[in-house]
Amino acid sequence: MTLTSIVTNPRERTRFFRFAIVGIIGAVVDFGTFNLLTNFFGLSAVWASVFSFIAAIISNFTWNRYWTYPDSRSKPLGSQLIQFSVVSLIGLIIRTPIIAILEPLFFSIFSDFVFLPKGFLTAEFLANNLALAIAVIIVMFWNFFINRYWTYGDVD
Repeated sequence: MTLTSIVTNPRERTRFFRFAIVGIIGAVVDFGTFNLLTNFFGLSAVWASVFSFIAAIISNFTWNRYWTYPDSRSKPLGSQLIQFSVVSLIGLIIRTPIIAILEPLFFSIFSDFVFLPKGFLTAEFLANNLALAIAVIIVMFWNFFINRYWTYGDVD
């Protein structure tokens, strides 16, 4: 599969758009869980990121297995879940240091902004979410291409 096949092949284009929609759902699960854990339970950004990532992986695997790639059933569910989890774990390994490096950097930048209102939109909130957003975008490309070729490689 190449970028050209996504543009020229209607079936691949549909899969790509479904994968993107699943990714958006996963991002909502990811960001929602992340913000719940950081803002209401006081977890650090790095630990909250790990737990929110796991919640998003469960959501993404389920949606991709049954909606994006419903014809990917030649592999047993357990085997495919393991493959998806391995790809995701490597994505987590890529993502975690990105957040660990960017969150304090963004916090120091946003802490200097005196115009930030008190309450919800704090320097910590902005730093956490910007770091997470950048990490999600980077890992999205890893997940898409590796899962398409390996996890769902049984699909024509």
